[in-house]
Amino acid sequence: MKTIKQKIVSQLVEKKSKFISLIYPISSVEEATNKIKEIKKEYYDAKHHCFAYRVYNNNNIIEKSSDDGEPNGTAGAPMLNLLVKNEFINVLVIVVRYFGGILLGTGGLVRAYTQALQDGIIQAEFINIEPGIKVEITIPYQNLNNFKYYCQKNNINIINNKFKDNVICIIELPINKEDKIIEELKKRDLNIQKIRHLETTYIKKNT
Repeated sequence: MKTIKQKIVSQLVEKKSKFISLIYPISSVEEATNKIKEIKKEYYDAKHHCFAYRVYNNNNIIEKSSDDGEPNGTAGAPMLNLLVKNEFINVLVIVVRYFGGILLGTGGLVRAYTQALQDGIIQAEFINIEPGIKVEITIPYQNLNNFKYYCQKNNINIINNKFKDNVICIIELPINKEDKIIEELKKRDLNIQKIRHLETTYIKKNT
């Protein structure tokens, strides 16, 4: 699986119709919904705002697409199929169309929306990802540096630290290495106070 590193914008003109493709990395359905509303507001004068996205949530992949007034199956579905074909997760694409006065037909629309997305994908910088889990580790302050060193040495991402009576560190672990790493951490002289498993997610794959 893979996602994209940053926003991509590209443009295609087909028989005087302008197709603006916007591709975003996202982390939730809510983020996708808000971004779609934002783009509709920004490109308020466009004829169509078609979209497709795939988001990982609670061990499921949520997929959604919309033709936004185009003939059924000519915009959203082809773009979603392209996301699936490229194994994209946590990616939203919105293609904004300014109608040029010439009808493209259903076949022409499918080709135009697909090409608009493909033009953006060509520009994208990919990040390989894999199923993972966030884990909360509570340790004493004096062991924080040793914990950080272990994480750095083993390519474990520390995504947050909270400083209270002890230090609460939230880390990301690959699902297939979770048990092994947790056991290794327990064996080290870190005086771990608590280990709490949080939500599953997709994390950057170390190569």
